[in-house]
Amino acid sequence: MNATRMEVLIVEDDLLHRIYLREQVSAALPECHTIFEAENGAQGETLARAHRTAHIVMDLQMNARNGIEAARTIWLERPDTRILFWSNYADEAYVRGVSRIVPNGAAYGYVLKSTSEERLKLALRSIFVESQCVIDNEVRGMQQRSFAQASGFSDSEYEILMDIALGMTDRAISKRRHLSLRSVQNRLQQIYSKLEVHQPPETLREEGAFNLRARAVTVAMMRKLLNYGALEKAEAELQSWLKGT
Repeated sequence: MNATRMEVLIVEDDLLHRIYLREQVSAALPECHTIFEAENGAQGETLARAHRTAHIVMDLQMNARNGIEAARTIWLERPDTRILFWSNYADEAYVRGVSRIVPNGAAYGYVLKSTSEERLKLALRSIFVESQCVIDNEVRGMQQRSFAQASGFSDSEYEILMDIALGMTDRAISKRRHLSLRSVQNRLQQIYSKLEVHQPPETLREEGAFNLRARAVTVAMMRKLLNYGALEKAEAELQSWLKGT
């Protein structure tokens, strides 16, 4: 990459945010000679492919195609691309989604939109010029909690949590995930335990007062383990699997 001929692609669906990012990129990166702009992930993929843009600032929640899906496609085609995710959200669903698609050795960042101008400029230079990773403290804390062995979810448990949110039965999950029925049921019990989902005491309920699966999905949504973007992606993957069965 020629440091004196840098191009930056901004992928953001909010016009005011795009204007703000354009100003911050120009101020932080005087070596940047061209700034491209896209209104959603689909446009971002097209522009990244057309201009072979190696430096991207990417929003996460966008219509048409979200930032995680766009980044996955871009990284599959060009793993050396440097991406700064700039988002309102530090939800576990987003943090986990980003962590699962980053190529080995990639320079990337995850900065919240509430961060200061100084912090944003530092992130832009650190990632795009110095090839360093920059993660906001709040996001880093969520990463650590998400993958903590005691209370975090393994990838397999998270997949099953998503499956029950999509309405799949134990047997359907068993077939899709290539697990025994007993393994699926054991993982469900681990999910209930980690979400602290239990039937209420006998004195407060009639028999079977709670549907634990529905309760687990509700608690996961409130804890921001699941969100619309993650469910939308999971539904698309489910439909693809169903067509192949």
